[in-house]
Amino acid sequence: MNKYFLTVLLLLPASWTRVSRMNAAIDLAGESYAKAEYEQAIQDHLVLLEEFGYVGAELDFDLGLSHHYFEKVDEALGFYDKASVGIDKTLSSFAFNQGGVIQGNKKEYEVALSKFKSALIKDPLNEVARHNYELLARWMQRDQERKDQEQNKPEPSDFAKRKKAEADRLVEQFRFKDALNLMNEALAQDETVAAYQEFIKSLQEITEIDEQ
Repeated sequence: MNKYFLTVLLLLPASWTRVSRMNAAIDLAGESYAKAEYEQAIQDHLVLLEEFGYVGAELDFDLGLSHHYFEKVDEALGFYDKASVGIDKTLSSFAFNQGGVIQGNKKEYEVALSKFKSALIKDPLNEVARHNYELLARWMQRDQERKDQEQNKPEPSDFAKRKKAEADRLVEQFRFKDALNLMNEALAQDETVAAYQEFIKSLQEITEIDEQ
């Protein structure tokens, strides 16, 4: 019996020391991140993973953030993906959102939109993800409409090109309303003037501002 208690007493200090060292490592990782020392934060967080075997969505998310702010976005995306499958729905939602931000910046818009949607499925109250989803969805819709217009835009006739050149000269004189009237009159005579629809729209907006 005495030998058993002696063994326990000998083991406990070692366990306490490990917990104490791990807590210190956690504090150190948090401190380096708070100081925006992201390269160091990566190393400090990796210590928790590699030396102490600390695993969890929280660590993955923190490593994602540190890599993200250190502009190592591919590595960050990997950690966000790992964090997104965790059981904490709020943290998973944030991880999906951050992954969506990276994919959006990489112009992988469909993938980004899917990640923002997943973020909302995990946590419908994630207003940042909702804003990102709605903003990107609207932009993608308008971009597709613009592409469709460009694709279906008629080839301007010689008449249309002349009228556009006349309107450009009026714009150079800041005669925006006259330029707008000229283009609208030309459009009524020749439907290929619609090739300059964006130009006409800009003139309309400028004219409306001038008249306010």
